[in-house]
Amino acid sequence: MNDFEFSHRLKVRYSEVDGQKVVYNSHYLMYLDIAVSEYFAERLTEKEVAQFDYMLVKSTLNYHQSARYNDWLEIQCRMERIGTKSMTVSFVITKDGGVEPILTAEIVYVYVDPVTIVSATVPDFIRTSFQPVQQ
Repeated sequence: MNDFEFSHRLKVRYSEVDGQKVVYNSHYLMYLDIAVSEYFAERLTEKEVAQFDYMLVKSTLNYHQSARYNDWLEIQCRMERIGTKSMTVSFVITKDGGVEPILTAEIVYVYVDPVTIVSATVPDFIRTSFQPVQQ
């Protein structure tokens, strides 16, 4: 998993588990959202973050095993592709210190103009701040 360029850790909270004592499936999207927000914040200046807005248009999640209450999770991500108006980010979640994935995911985001909230061309500062696996 060392080909992922960013990692974020978080601890599973009691409110995120279901009656089976495992993380409820929808919380994984929240975990990915937290990680990608931190990924963008790490790579961009405050001014760029203020000019950068995006929306999820497609998510593909593959569940491999369950996380449980109090588990520490490592969420890794990388920019997979930057298109004209969209960006594809890949993710893997493992238990902290583990190598077997709990979840793998791919999310497509569309860049939107922060004022009009209409899709627009991905800005150049994104292209220079991220080196996608695919061009």
